[in-house]
Amino acid sequence: MKKSIKKIWIEREEFATPPDVFDDNTDVIITFSDNTRWIASFFTYQNIESLRKQNQETGEKLHGTFYWSSDMVLIDNTKRETIEKVVNHLIESNWFDMIFSKISDDN
Repeated sequence: MKKSIKKIWIEREEFATPPDVFDDNTDVIITFSDNTRWIASFFTYQNIESLRKQNQETGEKLHGTFYWSSDMVLIDNTKRETIEKVVNHLIESNWFDMIFSKISDDN
């Protein structure tokens, strides 16, 4: 898959006060030059642990016994430059379409 990226939308950038980049999760939508759009959810390692602890308290996910999310990518932090680096690596490594899910085209 060798397409050029037109736009990278990162959900966390829509917040007036974005969460801690080291304890965060965010949806990421990639729009390519052919207007196809792809989505994945990026979680920091620390955020997975925070979610596990929260689920232990609330009883969700068998009291924190497991966690899952479709199209999940684990990442050190949710800074734009880190996400862009990972996305470009996934494209270059031909892993992108195995991890991201295609959504509607941007017309």
